[in-house]
Amino acid sequence: MADSRLAILSRHFTSAAADCKAGSGSFGQNLGWIKISPEVSEALKHGTPIVALESTIISHGMPYPQNFETAKELEVIVRENGAVPATIAILDGIPCIGLTTEELEILARLGSKARKAASRDIALVMAGRENGATTVSATMYLASKVGIPVFVTGGIGGVHRHGENTMDVSSDLTELGNTPVAVISAGIKSILDIPRTLEYLETQRVTVAAYRTDEFPAFFTQTSGCKAPARVESPEHCARVIDANIRLEQKSGILIAVPIPREHSASGSLIESAIQQALQEAREKKITGNAETPFLLARVNELTGGASLASNIALVKNNASIGAKIAVSLAQLQKRSYNRL
Repeated sequence: MADSRLAILSRHFTSAAADCKAGSGSFGQNLGWIKISPEVSEALKHGTPIVALESTIISHGMPYPQNFETAKELEVIVRENGAVPATIAILDGIPCIGLTTEELEILARLGSKARKAASRDIALVMAGRENGATTVSATMYLASKVGIPVFVTGGIGGVHRHGENTMDVSSDLTELGNTPVAVISAGIKSILDIPRTLEYLETQRVTVAAYRTDEFPAFFTQTSGCKAPARVESPEHCARVIDANIRLEQKSGILIAVPIPREHSASGSLIESAIQQALQEAREKKITGNAETPFLLARVNELTGGASLASNIALVKNNASIGAKIAVSLAQLQKRSYNRL
């Protein structure tokens, strides 16, 4: 039994690290298409807690230089809570796990000129030697390839409003159903159909839990009107759930929804009114596909006088703090498991 558990843990968290060479600009020996920063490579090698961070929030989430400052602040928060940040992006066609400050600024300055890359787009961006900002799905996929089990974002994509007619469903959901990474977010973006998204996640066999609340959060606000499928109480509790998922060798991921801090929560009626107006404008302008979410978020921010962007920044910082604590608890749990073997 001990040998079986060791094999499972090794398969998930040490084989990828063993395939990576430490050193500046190094590439994994068996994953030569990925560039892993020296710091992240060392962390993988020694079982140090790591938190993956997406890059779409940098390129498409806010203007320069606010995006650059926020990206740096998120990495600082992760470090202050005991983990190593690994911002993920595709630069000149190369998937990068862990960015330098200079690379963060390049991406921030590029803004929407960088391609918004979901998991389906990774091969295209690589082949075209393009710059790509990774969405939730692409970040999950690349994190899983190198053995990073915890990923922090603002909010995940989902079933779009009127999705029952348009079939507009984010690939974040199918990636969660196929990639064993724990995603720490403030729930599902408020611009989406939250009840249908929760139903879709259930179909995809995704474990969904809310952090210290019984109601599923709604990104900009603490409540959505939907009961959370499950509740977790602490970083240690989250770590035990992630560890159990690993031992079960589940192929699906985990979504841990963290409510935005009350002091930063936006008015639900204000946000909903702005969302409805933005949706109407998107339909009139025929904005669809992966262009719709950035348009809606930007328009909602304009309509709320910047309140939604301030809330967005506050919630992702809070997620980074909690996500780092979860990663630390998971690393400690894994270490104790090894020591008992």
